[in-house]
Amino acid sequence: MNPITNIWEHPRTSAAGLLIAVVTIAGVLSQQGLTLGKAGAGTVVSLISALATALLGLLARDPDTAPSSGSTAKLGVWAMIALLVPLPWIQGCTGKSMAQDIVNWTPALQSAVATVDATAALLAPADATVFAAATSGFDAASNLLVAQANAYLANPSAATLAQLQTQVVTLQQQVNSALLAAAKITNPTSQQQALTSIQAVATIVTTILSLVQSVSSKAQVARMAAASGVKLAAVQPYLNSAQAAQAVAAHYGEPVSQAREQIARADEAAMQAGL
Repeated sequence: MNPITNIWEHPRTSAAGLLIAVVTIAGVLSQQGLTLGKAGAGTVVSLISALATALLGLLARDPDTAPSSGSTAKLGVWAMIALLVPLPWIQGCTGKSMAQDIVNWTPALQSAVATVDATAALLAPADATVFAAATSGFDAASNLLVAQANAYLANPSAATLAQLQTQVVTLQQQVNSALLAAAKITNPTSQQQALTSIQAVATIVTTILSLVQSVSSKAQVARMAAASGVKLAAVQPYLNSAQAAQAVAAHYGEPVSQAREQIARADEAAMQAGL
């Protein structure tokens, strides 16, 4: 079929294809660190991608031309694919922006770790001992993670990235192990208090892990996964998804529903990578 005729006879499908191509190309440019300049608080590439995705969503829902149900379904599927192309909260993420984002999480991380430190006093004596042992490394590991993020922000080299990768996995492993230990506490009240405080740290660490993963090569992610003895899948039953979504939404100033979807995609990416 003549391409011009095809475009004329199927304008919505052709427009959808063009928008999907724009979103895909923008995603590739973002992953390569090409921004095409600043646009407000973001980049020109991320703005173009967001606009194309929004237009694709409107096109897929446009009822005025009464297309066949099969055509509508196909457009809906392609719109969903385009929405799932960008990684959560890291579209247009470069090494420096990732490091800055980690640094921006510093107050929340330090507050969550301080809450963990104070939680032991609220638990039954026997449970407090178990809890304190499980979380004893949080302070040092979180401080080192922040220091490594600052170091990478100042000098985004392969060496500083490797140190950041090592440190985020170290803290992730401590948090995951602590969750498993807290889940074994038999006193229901103590267990709930212990899990709630650790979950707050886990949300931030998982977010940071996703950010670091976004600027890491496949080989680097494989090394991170090899160092992850306690996988995310093992601790997911002890995570509070509602609490995590609230924290992410508040940090990024976005709807909770959007944060929930971002967390789900980040978790899926981490588990697929073996983290």
